[in-house]
Amino acid sequence: MALVQTGFKLTSGVYRGLDWLAPLGDLLLRLYVANVFWKAGQLKIQSWDSTLYLFREEYSVPLLAPELAAYIGTGVELFFPVLLAFGLAGRFAAMVLFVFNIIAVVSYPTLNAQGIADHQLWGLLLGLLILRGPGKLSLDHWLWPALRRRIDV
Repeated sequence: MALVQTGFKLTSGVYRGLDWLAPLGDLLLRLYVANVFWKAGQLKIQSWDSTLYLFREEYSVPLLAPELAAYIGTGVELFFPVLLAFGLAGRFAAMVLFVFNIIAVVSYPTLNAQGIADHQLWGLLLGLLILRGPGKLSLDHWLWPALRRRIDV
């Protein structure tokens, strides 16, 4: 019985330590995914003529004219990663990027296996953020309780 108690105490301590580190993990997860999309948006605005060419010739975004798709796609990649990084409307930002990620895969039929694997990873990480929320090291964590009190939800 003493061995079981010792094992329980050790694992309890490890679990408490992991619980303490979890907000940092949530932050790093948000920053990693936000950085991926932010860099893609930065690349698009650095060479706008190339971006327009790609949207006209390579990508086939459903239901949108290529120029409109280029503007919307670039806007999504520059705006929502900032929200995600700060954890402001974190779940909403993650949902938008999750859908955007799916559209990117569908719109680029010649995406190679590594590209598909990357998008699957980003989708999985965004799914975790949607389910768990942005965590304690986020603006949502600090602002949401005050907002809920203010509107009596």
